Amino acid sequence: MAMKIRLARGGSKKRPFYRIVAADSRMPRDGRYIEKLGTYNPLLPKDSEERVKMDMERVQYWLDQGAKPTDRISRMLEAAGVLEKKERANMKKAVPGKKAQERAEEKAAKAAEAAEAAAEADAPAEEAAAEETTE
Repeated sequence: MAMKIRLARGGSKKRPFYRIVAADSRMPRDGRYIEKLGTYNPLLPKDSEERVKMDMERVQYWLDQGAKPTDRISRMLEAAGVLEKKERANMKKAVPGKKAQERAEEKAAKAAEAAEAAAEADAPAEEAAAEETTE
């Protein structure tokens, strides 16, 4: 029997509340489960202790029995220190597109040229001031 530790949704429309359950992977998301292991309330602030509650002894028991946690549950267990952090694939979603990168490079080049022009304009003025003080 393929076991999963996953979230089963409860609560009303637009007010989610989840039970953390150990269930057979073939059962529906909100359907039959073997054991309730805790609760998760995403409406509470992230620093609240009531947001995620888990019976860690039972979670560890099911992990030892071979149950696979889902991605969200594995993140919760990593935060609790039960599982070690795994490397996840970042699909470069935050990297700007080609045209945006080209515009950024052009803007940086213009800024560099402006800085050089300002430095050249300051240099003759400094030399003239230095000549006046030496005379």
